[in-house]
Amino acid sequence: MDINMIGRFIDKQKVSFICSVDDDGFPNIKAMLRPRKRNGLKEFYFSTNTSSMRVKQFQNNPKASIYFYHKGLIKYVGVMLIGNMEVMTDQETKNSIWKKSDTIFYKKGVTDPDYCVLKFTAEKGRYYCDLKTESFDLD
Repeated sequence: MDINMIGRFIDKQKVSFICSVDDDGFPNIKAMLRPRKRNGLKEFYFSTNTSSMRVKQFQNNPKASIYFYHKGLIKYVGVMLIGNMEVMTDQETKNSIWKKSDTIFYKKGVTDPDYCVLKFTAEKGRYYCDLKTESFDLD
């Protein structure tokens, strides 16, 4: 398993899944667009609504996981990363991943109070390919 290869794999995926923990301790999974930005396999940045249920869950419990997969005709590849999610509302972070097309979702632009960034910091992961699973640490 090659960490750089996993990064390239993640960059090719159009959809990602994020998992939060609700007040009763149950996992909640949500499909999202791919991360707007990533720093290696350690940090991932997603845009979302400040008013969302997921933001409240991450504020109450930052434990999280993210998952990427590709299903081909024969081959299935999956990557799960486990770590913590921070809700970022500072303007510098919001500016760093903003796209002009985001005004579709955030009418007031990059300063819209309902726009925030989820910053995921991975601690470890699991890679699956060709009927083999491998765990890895990111510390």
